Amino acid sequence: MRPIHLLTLPGTLGANHCFAYGARRTLAAMTRSPANLAAPATTPGMPRTLSASSLVAAPRAEAVQAAAQEGPMPHSPIPIFTTVQRYRQWRAGAAARGETVGFVATMGALHEGHLSLVQASLEENDHTVVSIFVNPAQFAPTEDLASYPRTLEADIAKLSPLRSDQGQRKVSAAFVPTVPEMYPSGFTQIVEDQVGAFVEVKGLGHQMEGGSRPTFFRGVATVVTKLFHIVQPDRTYFGQKDIQQAIILRRLVKDLLFAHPPSPEHLRVMPTGRDNETGLALSSRNAYLTAGGRKVAPVLYRALCEGQRTWDASAGEPADVRVRTTLRNARAVVEEEVKRCRQQGSVTLELDYISLNNPNTLENLEEVVAKRGAEGIKVEEGAILSGAALVSEGKGGKVTRLIDNVLLGFRL
Repeated sequence: MRPIHLLTLPGTLGANHCFAYGARRTLAAMTRSPANLAAPATTPGMPRTLSASSLVAAPRAEAVQAAAQEGPMPHSPIPIFTTVQRYRQWRAGAAARGETVGFVATMGALHEGHLSLVQASLEENDHTVVSIFVNPAQFAPTEDLASYPRTLEADIAKLSPLRSDQGQRKVSAAFVPTVPEMYPSGFTQIVEDQVGAFVEVKGLGHQMEGGSRPTFFRGVATVVTKLFHIVQPDRTYFGQKDIQQAIILRRLVKDLLFAHPPSPEHLRVMPTGRDNETGLALSSRNAYLTAGGRKVAPVLYRALCEGQRTWDASAGEPADVRVRTTLRNARAVVEEEVKRCRQQGSVTLELDYISLNNPNTLENLEEVVAKRGAEGIKVEEGAILSGAALVSEGKGGKVTRLIDNVLLGFRL
């Protein structure tokens, strides 16, 4: 039986209770008519082919060209916009009518976690726009840009039947641009050789995920800035799984005085979608996992849950003791699984990091303890317990990078 995943509505984001990931709403409850899954008709007036120039010339150029998503558009009941100009014509009409627009930015390969974000937007806005764009700027030259899953036809099929609770709203448009459309000055994955405007949020992108992926959040901030200017959303929706990304983007909206979305509070952060049986956070990259890898992958969430239990149980302890024991107990769970994998020899598991960070500054609390002791930690602000692990199977097998987090003592 296929596992059911957590899908929640706006306003339900609260405490992170580990292992409380039973489904609240299934996709069947969100789709009002199975007939909507029938082969869709071509949308009148919408372009059906993508044109992409060959202006991208750089190391890993084949990966960047793959991200251009060249090829015909699928038949779709949802208008598909491939250019900024055509989308803005549509957006101007919605603005003239005083209609609100919700926005979900994706790189495609949609899963039920993505669809829960879309569902949240359908409940709050007159229109919902979904972007599908594999952004090359957030991939390092050694990462999986060329092999990242691209499933546009399947993505449109998943979006088409979604409806609001009252059945009156559906996805209004998909924005599916090419790399040249989004990066008109050209693009290379070598940061030093890049030309044009890029965006970086200082102070929040070097820790946690930024420690392993130093240019990642620069790429995210750049493409999201572009998408916000193009889509002009009244509200936008991101998942808690990418907690550091959400915090960075809220700061981006605040510091650059965005009109769309009009405030950080209009950037909604929704709960992480999880496998109902194992708690594994839903991710497009989970498609890389082998059967053996899928058995091992949930260890990261188990480790974070152990850390959460330790944090909660040590509420009366000095802050430095609380930080150390939380991290020690969480890491021990992964370390034990690493030993087991080595003994069995089929699946390789490697812990990248498990980290405790301040939810406002993203300061590494372990480093704060080492430098200033308990006095440097404001426990009342809570903490983010996050981690990343690498899973692969067999010699030369595909490496899947898993990330996850839980919130300790605070709400987004």
